[in-house]
Amino acid sequence: MERILMSLQYNGAAYQGFQIQHDLKTVQRELERITQRMHQQFVRIHPASRTDKGVHALEQFIHFDSHLTLPEDKWMHAFNSALPNDIVVTRVNKVDDQFHCRYDTIGKMYRYRVYTNPLRDPLKVNLMTHMPYDLNITDMQKAARLFEGTHDFTSFCSAKTEIDRKVRTIYLSKVIETTDGFDFVIVGDGFLYNMVRIIVNFLTDIGQGFREVDDVHKVIEARDRTKAHKTAPSEGLYLERTFYLAEALKDCVVELNTL
Repeated sequence: MERILMSLQYNGAAYQGFQIQHDLKTVQRELERITQRMHQQFVRIHPASRTDKGVHALEQFIHFDSHLTLPEDKWMHAFNSALPNDIVVTRVNKVDDQFHCRYDTIGKMYRYRVYTNPLRDPLKVNLMTHMPYDLNITDMQKAARLFEGTHDFTSFCSAKTEIDRKVRTIYLSKVIETTDGFDFVIVGDGFLYNMVRIIVNFLTDIGQGFREVDDVHKVIEARDRTKAHKTAPSEGLYLERTFYLAEALKDCVVELNTL
């Protein structure tokens, strides 16, 4: 048996998330349809991240075990020739059978893209979130930095989160002004269910003057989901990087801090 590691990109607009769900269209279902056809039996796909409905990925990883002895380029061709146009395999490697693409992850980077034009842009539908508000970007930038460090993010995750330990370390949290709005970029050792989208909505509340910058500390310390209020839509969210090497993670944070 060989363990096959694949890097993927996908547009999540047409999918009910990554993870397999009964009778629903998911990214995992599309991948396992191919592995089952190739192996003539069910083969489980293991992802690095279980992205939600409508969320996109620029660097998602999966692995699976196979008795087939194909070279990496043949694996890539086999998948890309059968996948729908909104999913693509960008890289294939054979890895040690002790490697696990989820449990060996040391960090991830997400980007949330927002445009603030008064009118919605049909060419950005499902790819960016439209927030036609006047936003104080400076206050949002100050507030974003306050999420950095190790905190209990109970206030900033879905009430449906199943795990008990909600402490995460954020290496970088930054609002970057763009020509038509802003990007929110966050790098951490892991993320809770809906965590990034709840933080984005919280920051836009600050940008609109509904909250103060110092409210970040207060709401983190409250450990109460009701204090952070709403969740931003899914379409602006991208899983941009997945890290397995400490040096790559460090270099990414250094580079983002220069922007």
